[in-house]
Amino acid sequence: MYNMLSLMVLCLLGATSLSDAGYSYSPAVGRGEGTAYATEGEGRITAVRVWETYNGYITGFQLRYNYAWTPVYGREYGTENEMELFEGETIVQVWGKYHSGNYIYQIGFGTNRGRSLIVGQPTGYSFNFYPAYSRSELLKLSGRYNGNGLTSIAALWGQVNVTASYK
Repeated sequence: MYNMLSLMVLCLLGATSLSDAGYSYSPAVGRGEGTAYATEGEGRITAVRVWETYNGYITGFQLRYNYAWTPVYGREYGTENEMELFEGETIVQVWGKYHSGNYIYQIGFGTNRGRSLIVGQPTGYSFNFYPAYSRSELLKLSGRYNGNGLTSIAALWGQVNVTASYK
């Protein structure tokens, strides 16, 4: 199942290997049951929204690429948390906690300016995603969710060719 996501990423990149293009992939964690998702957008990630149940797990998330929000992956249930990035700020680390038979319980996003958004409960197994190459940033998140929340998450890293500025 996770190999299928890796294969999809490789197919999207064409004949170029991940390392030759400066891309790297952080393999999925979590049980991975439910509907598959892979974020997509034009340009750089400029904001993140995450929903969590009270004292519980991550129910959904959303990314903004330039000015356009992705669909919500999972569901908009519980407390909404948001971090808007400054111009030139990028996400360079994603970490958190998950239960092997359950959900993603905590997720954190760290930026190249030392800021972070941490949502959820610090319980379960830890994961820590970061790019393999300098000057890389988070490009996409993928994984699975069911009717209650996120069941798995993975990350694709690389460089974005940004020609337009944003606020």
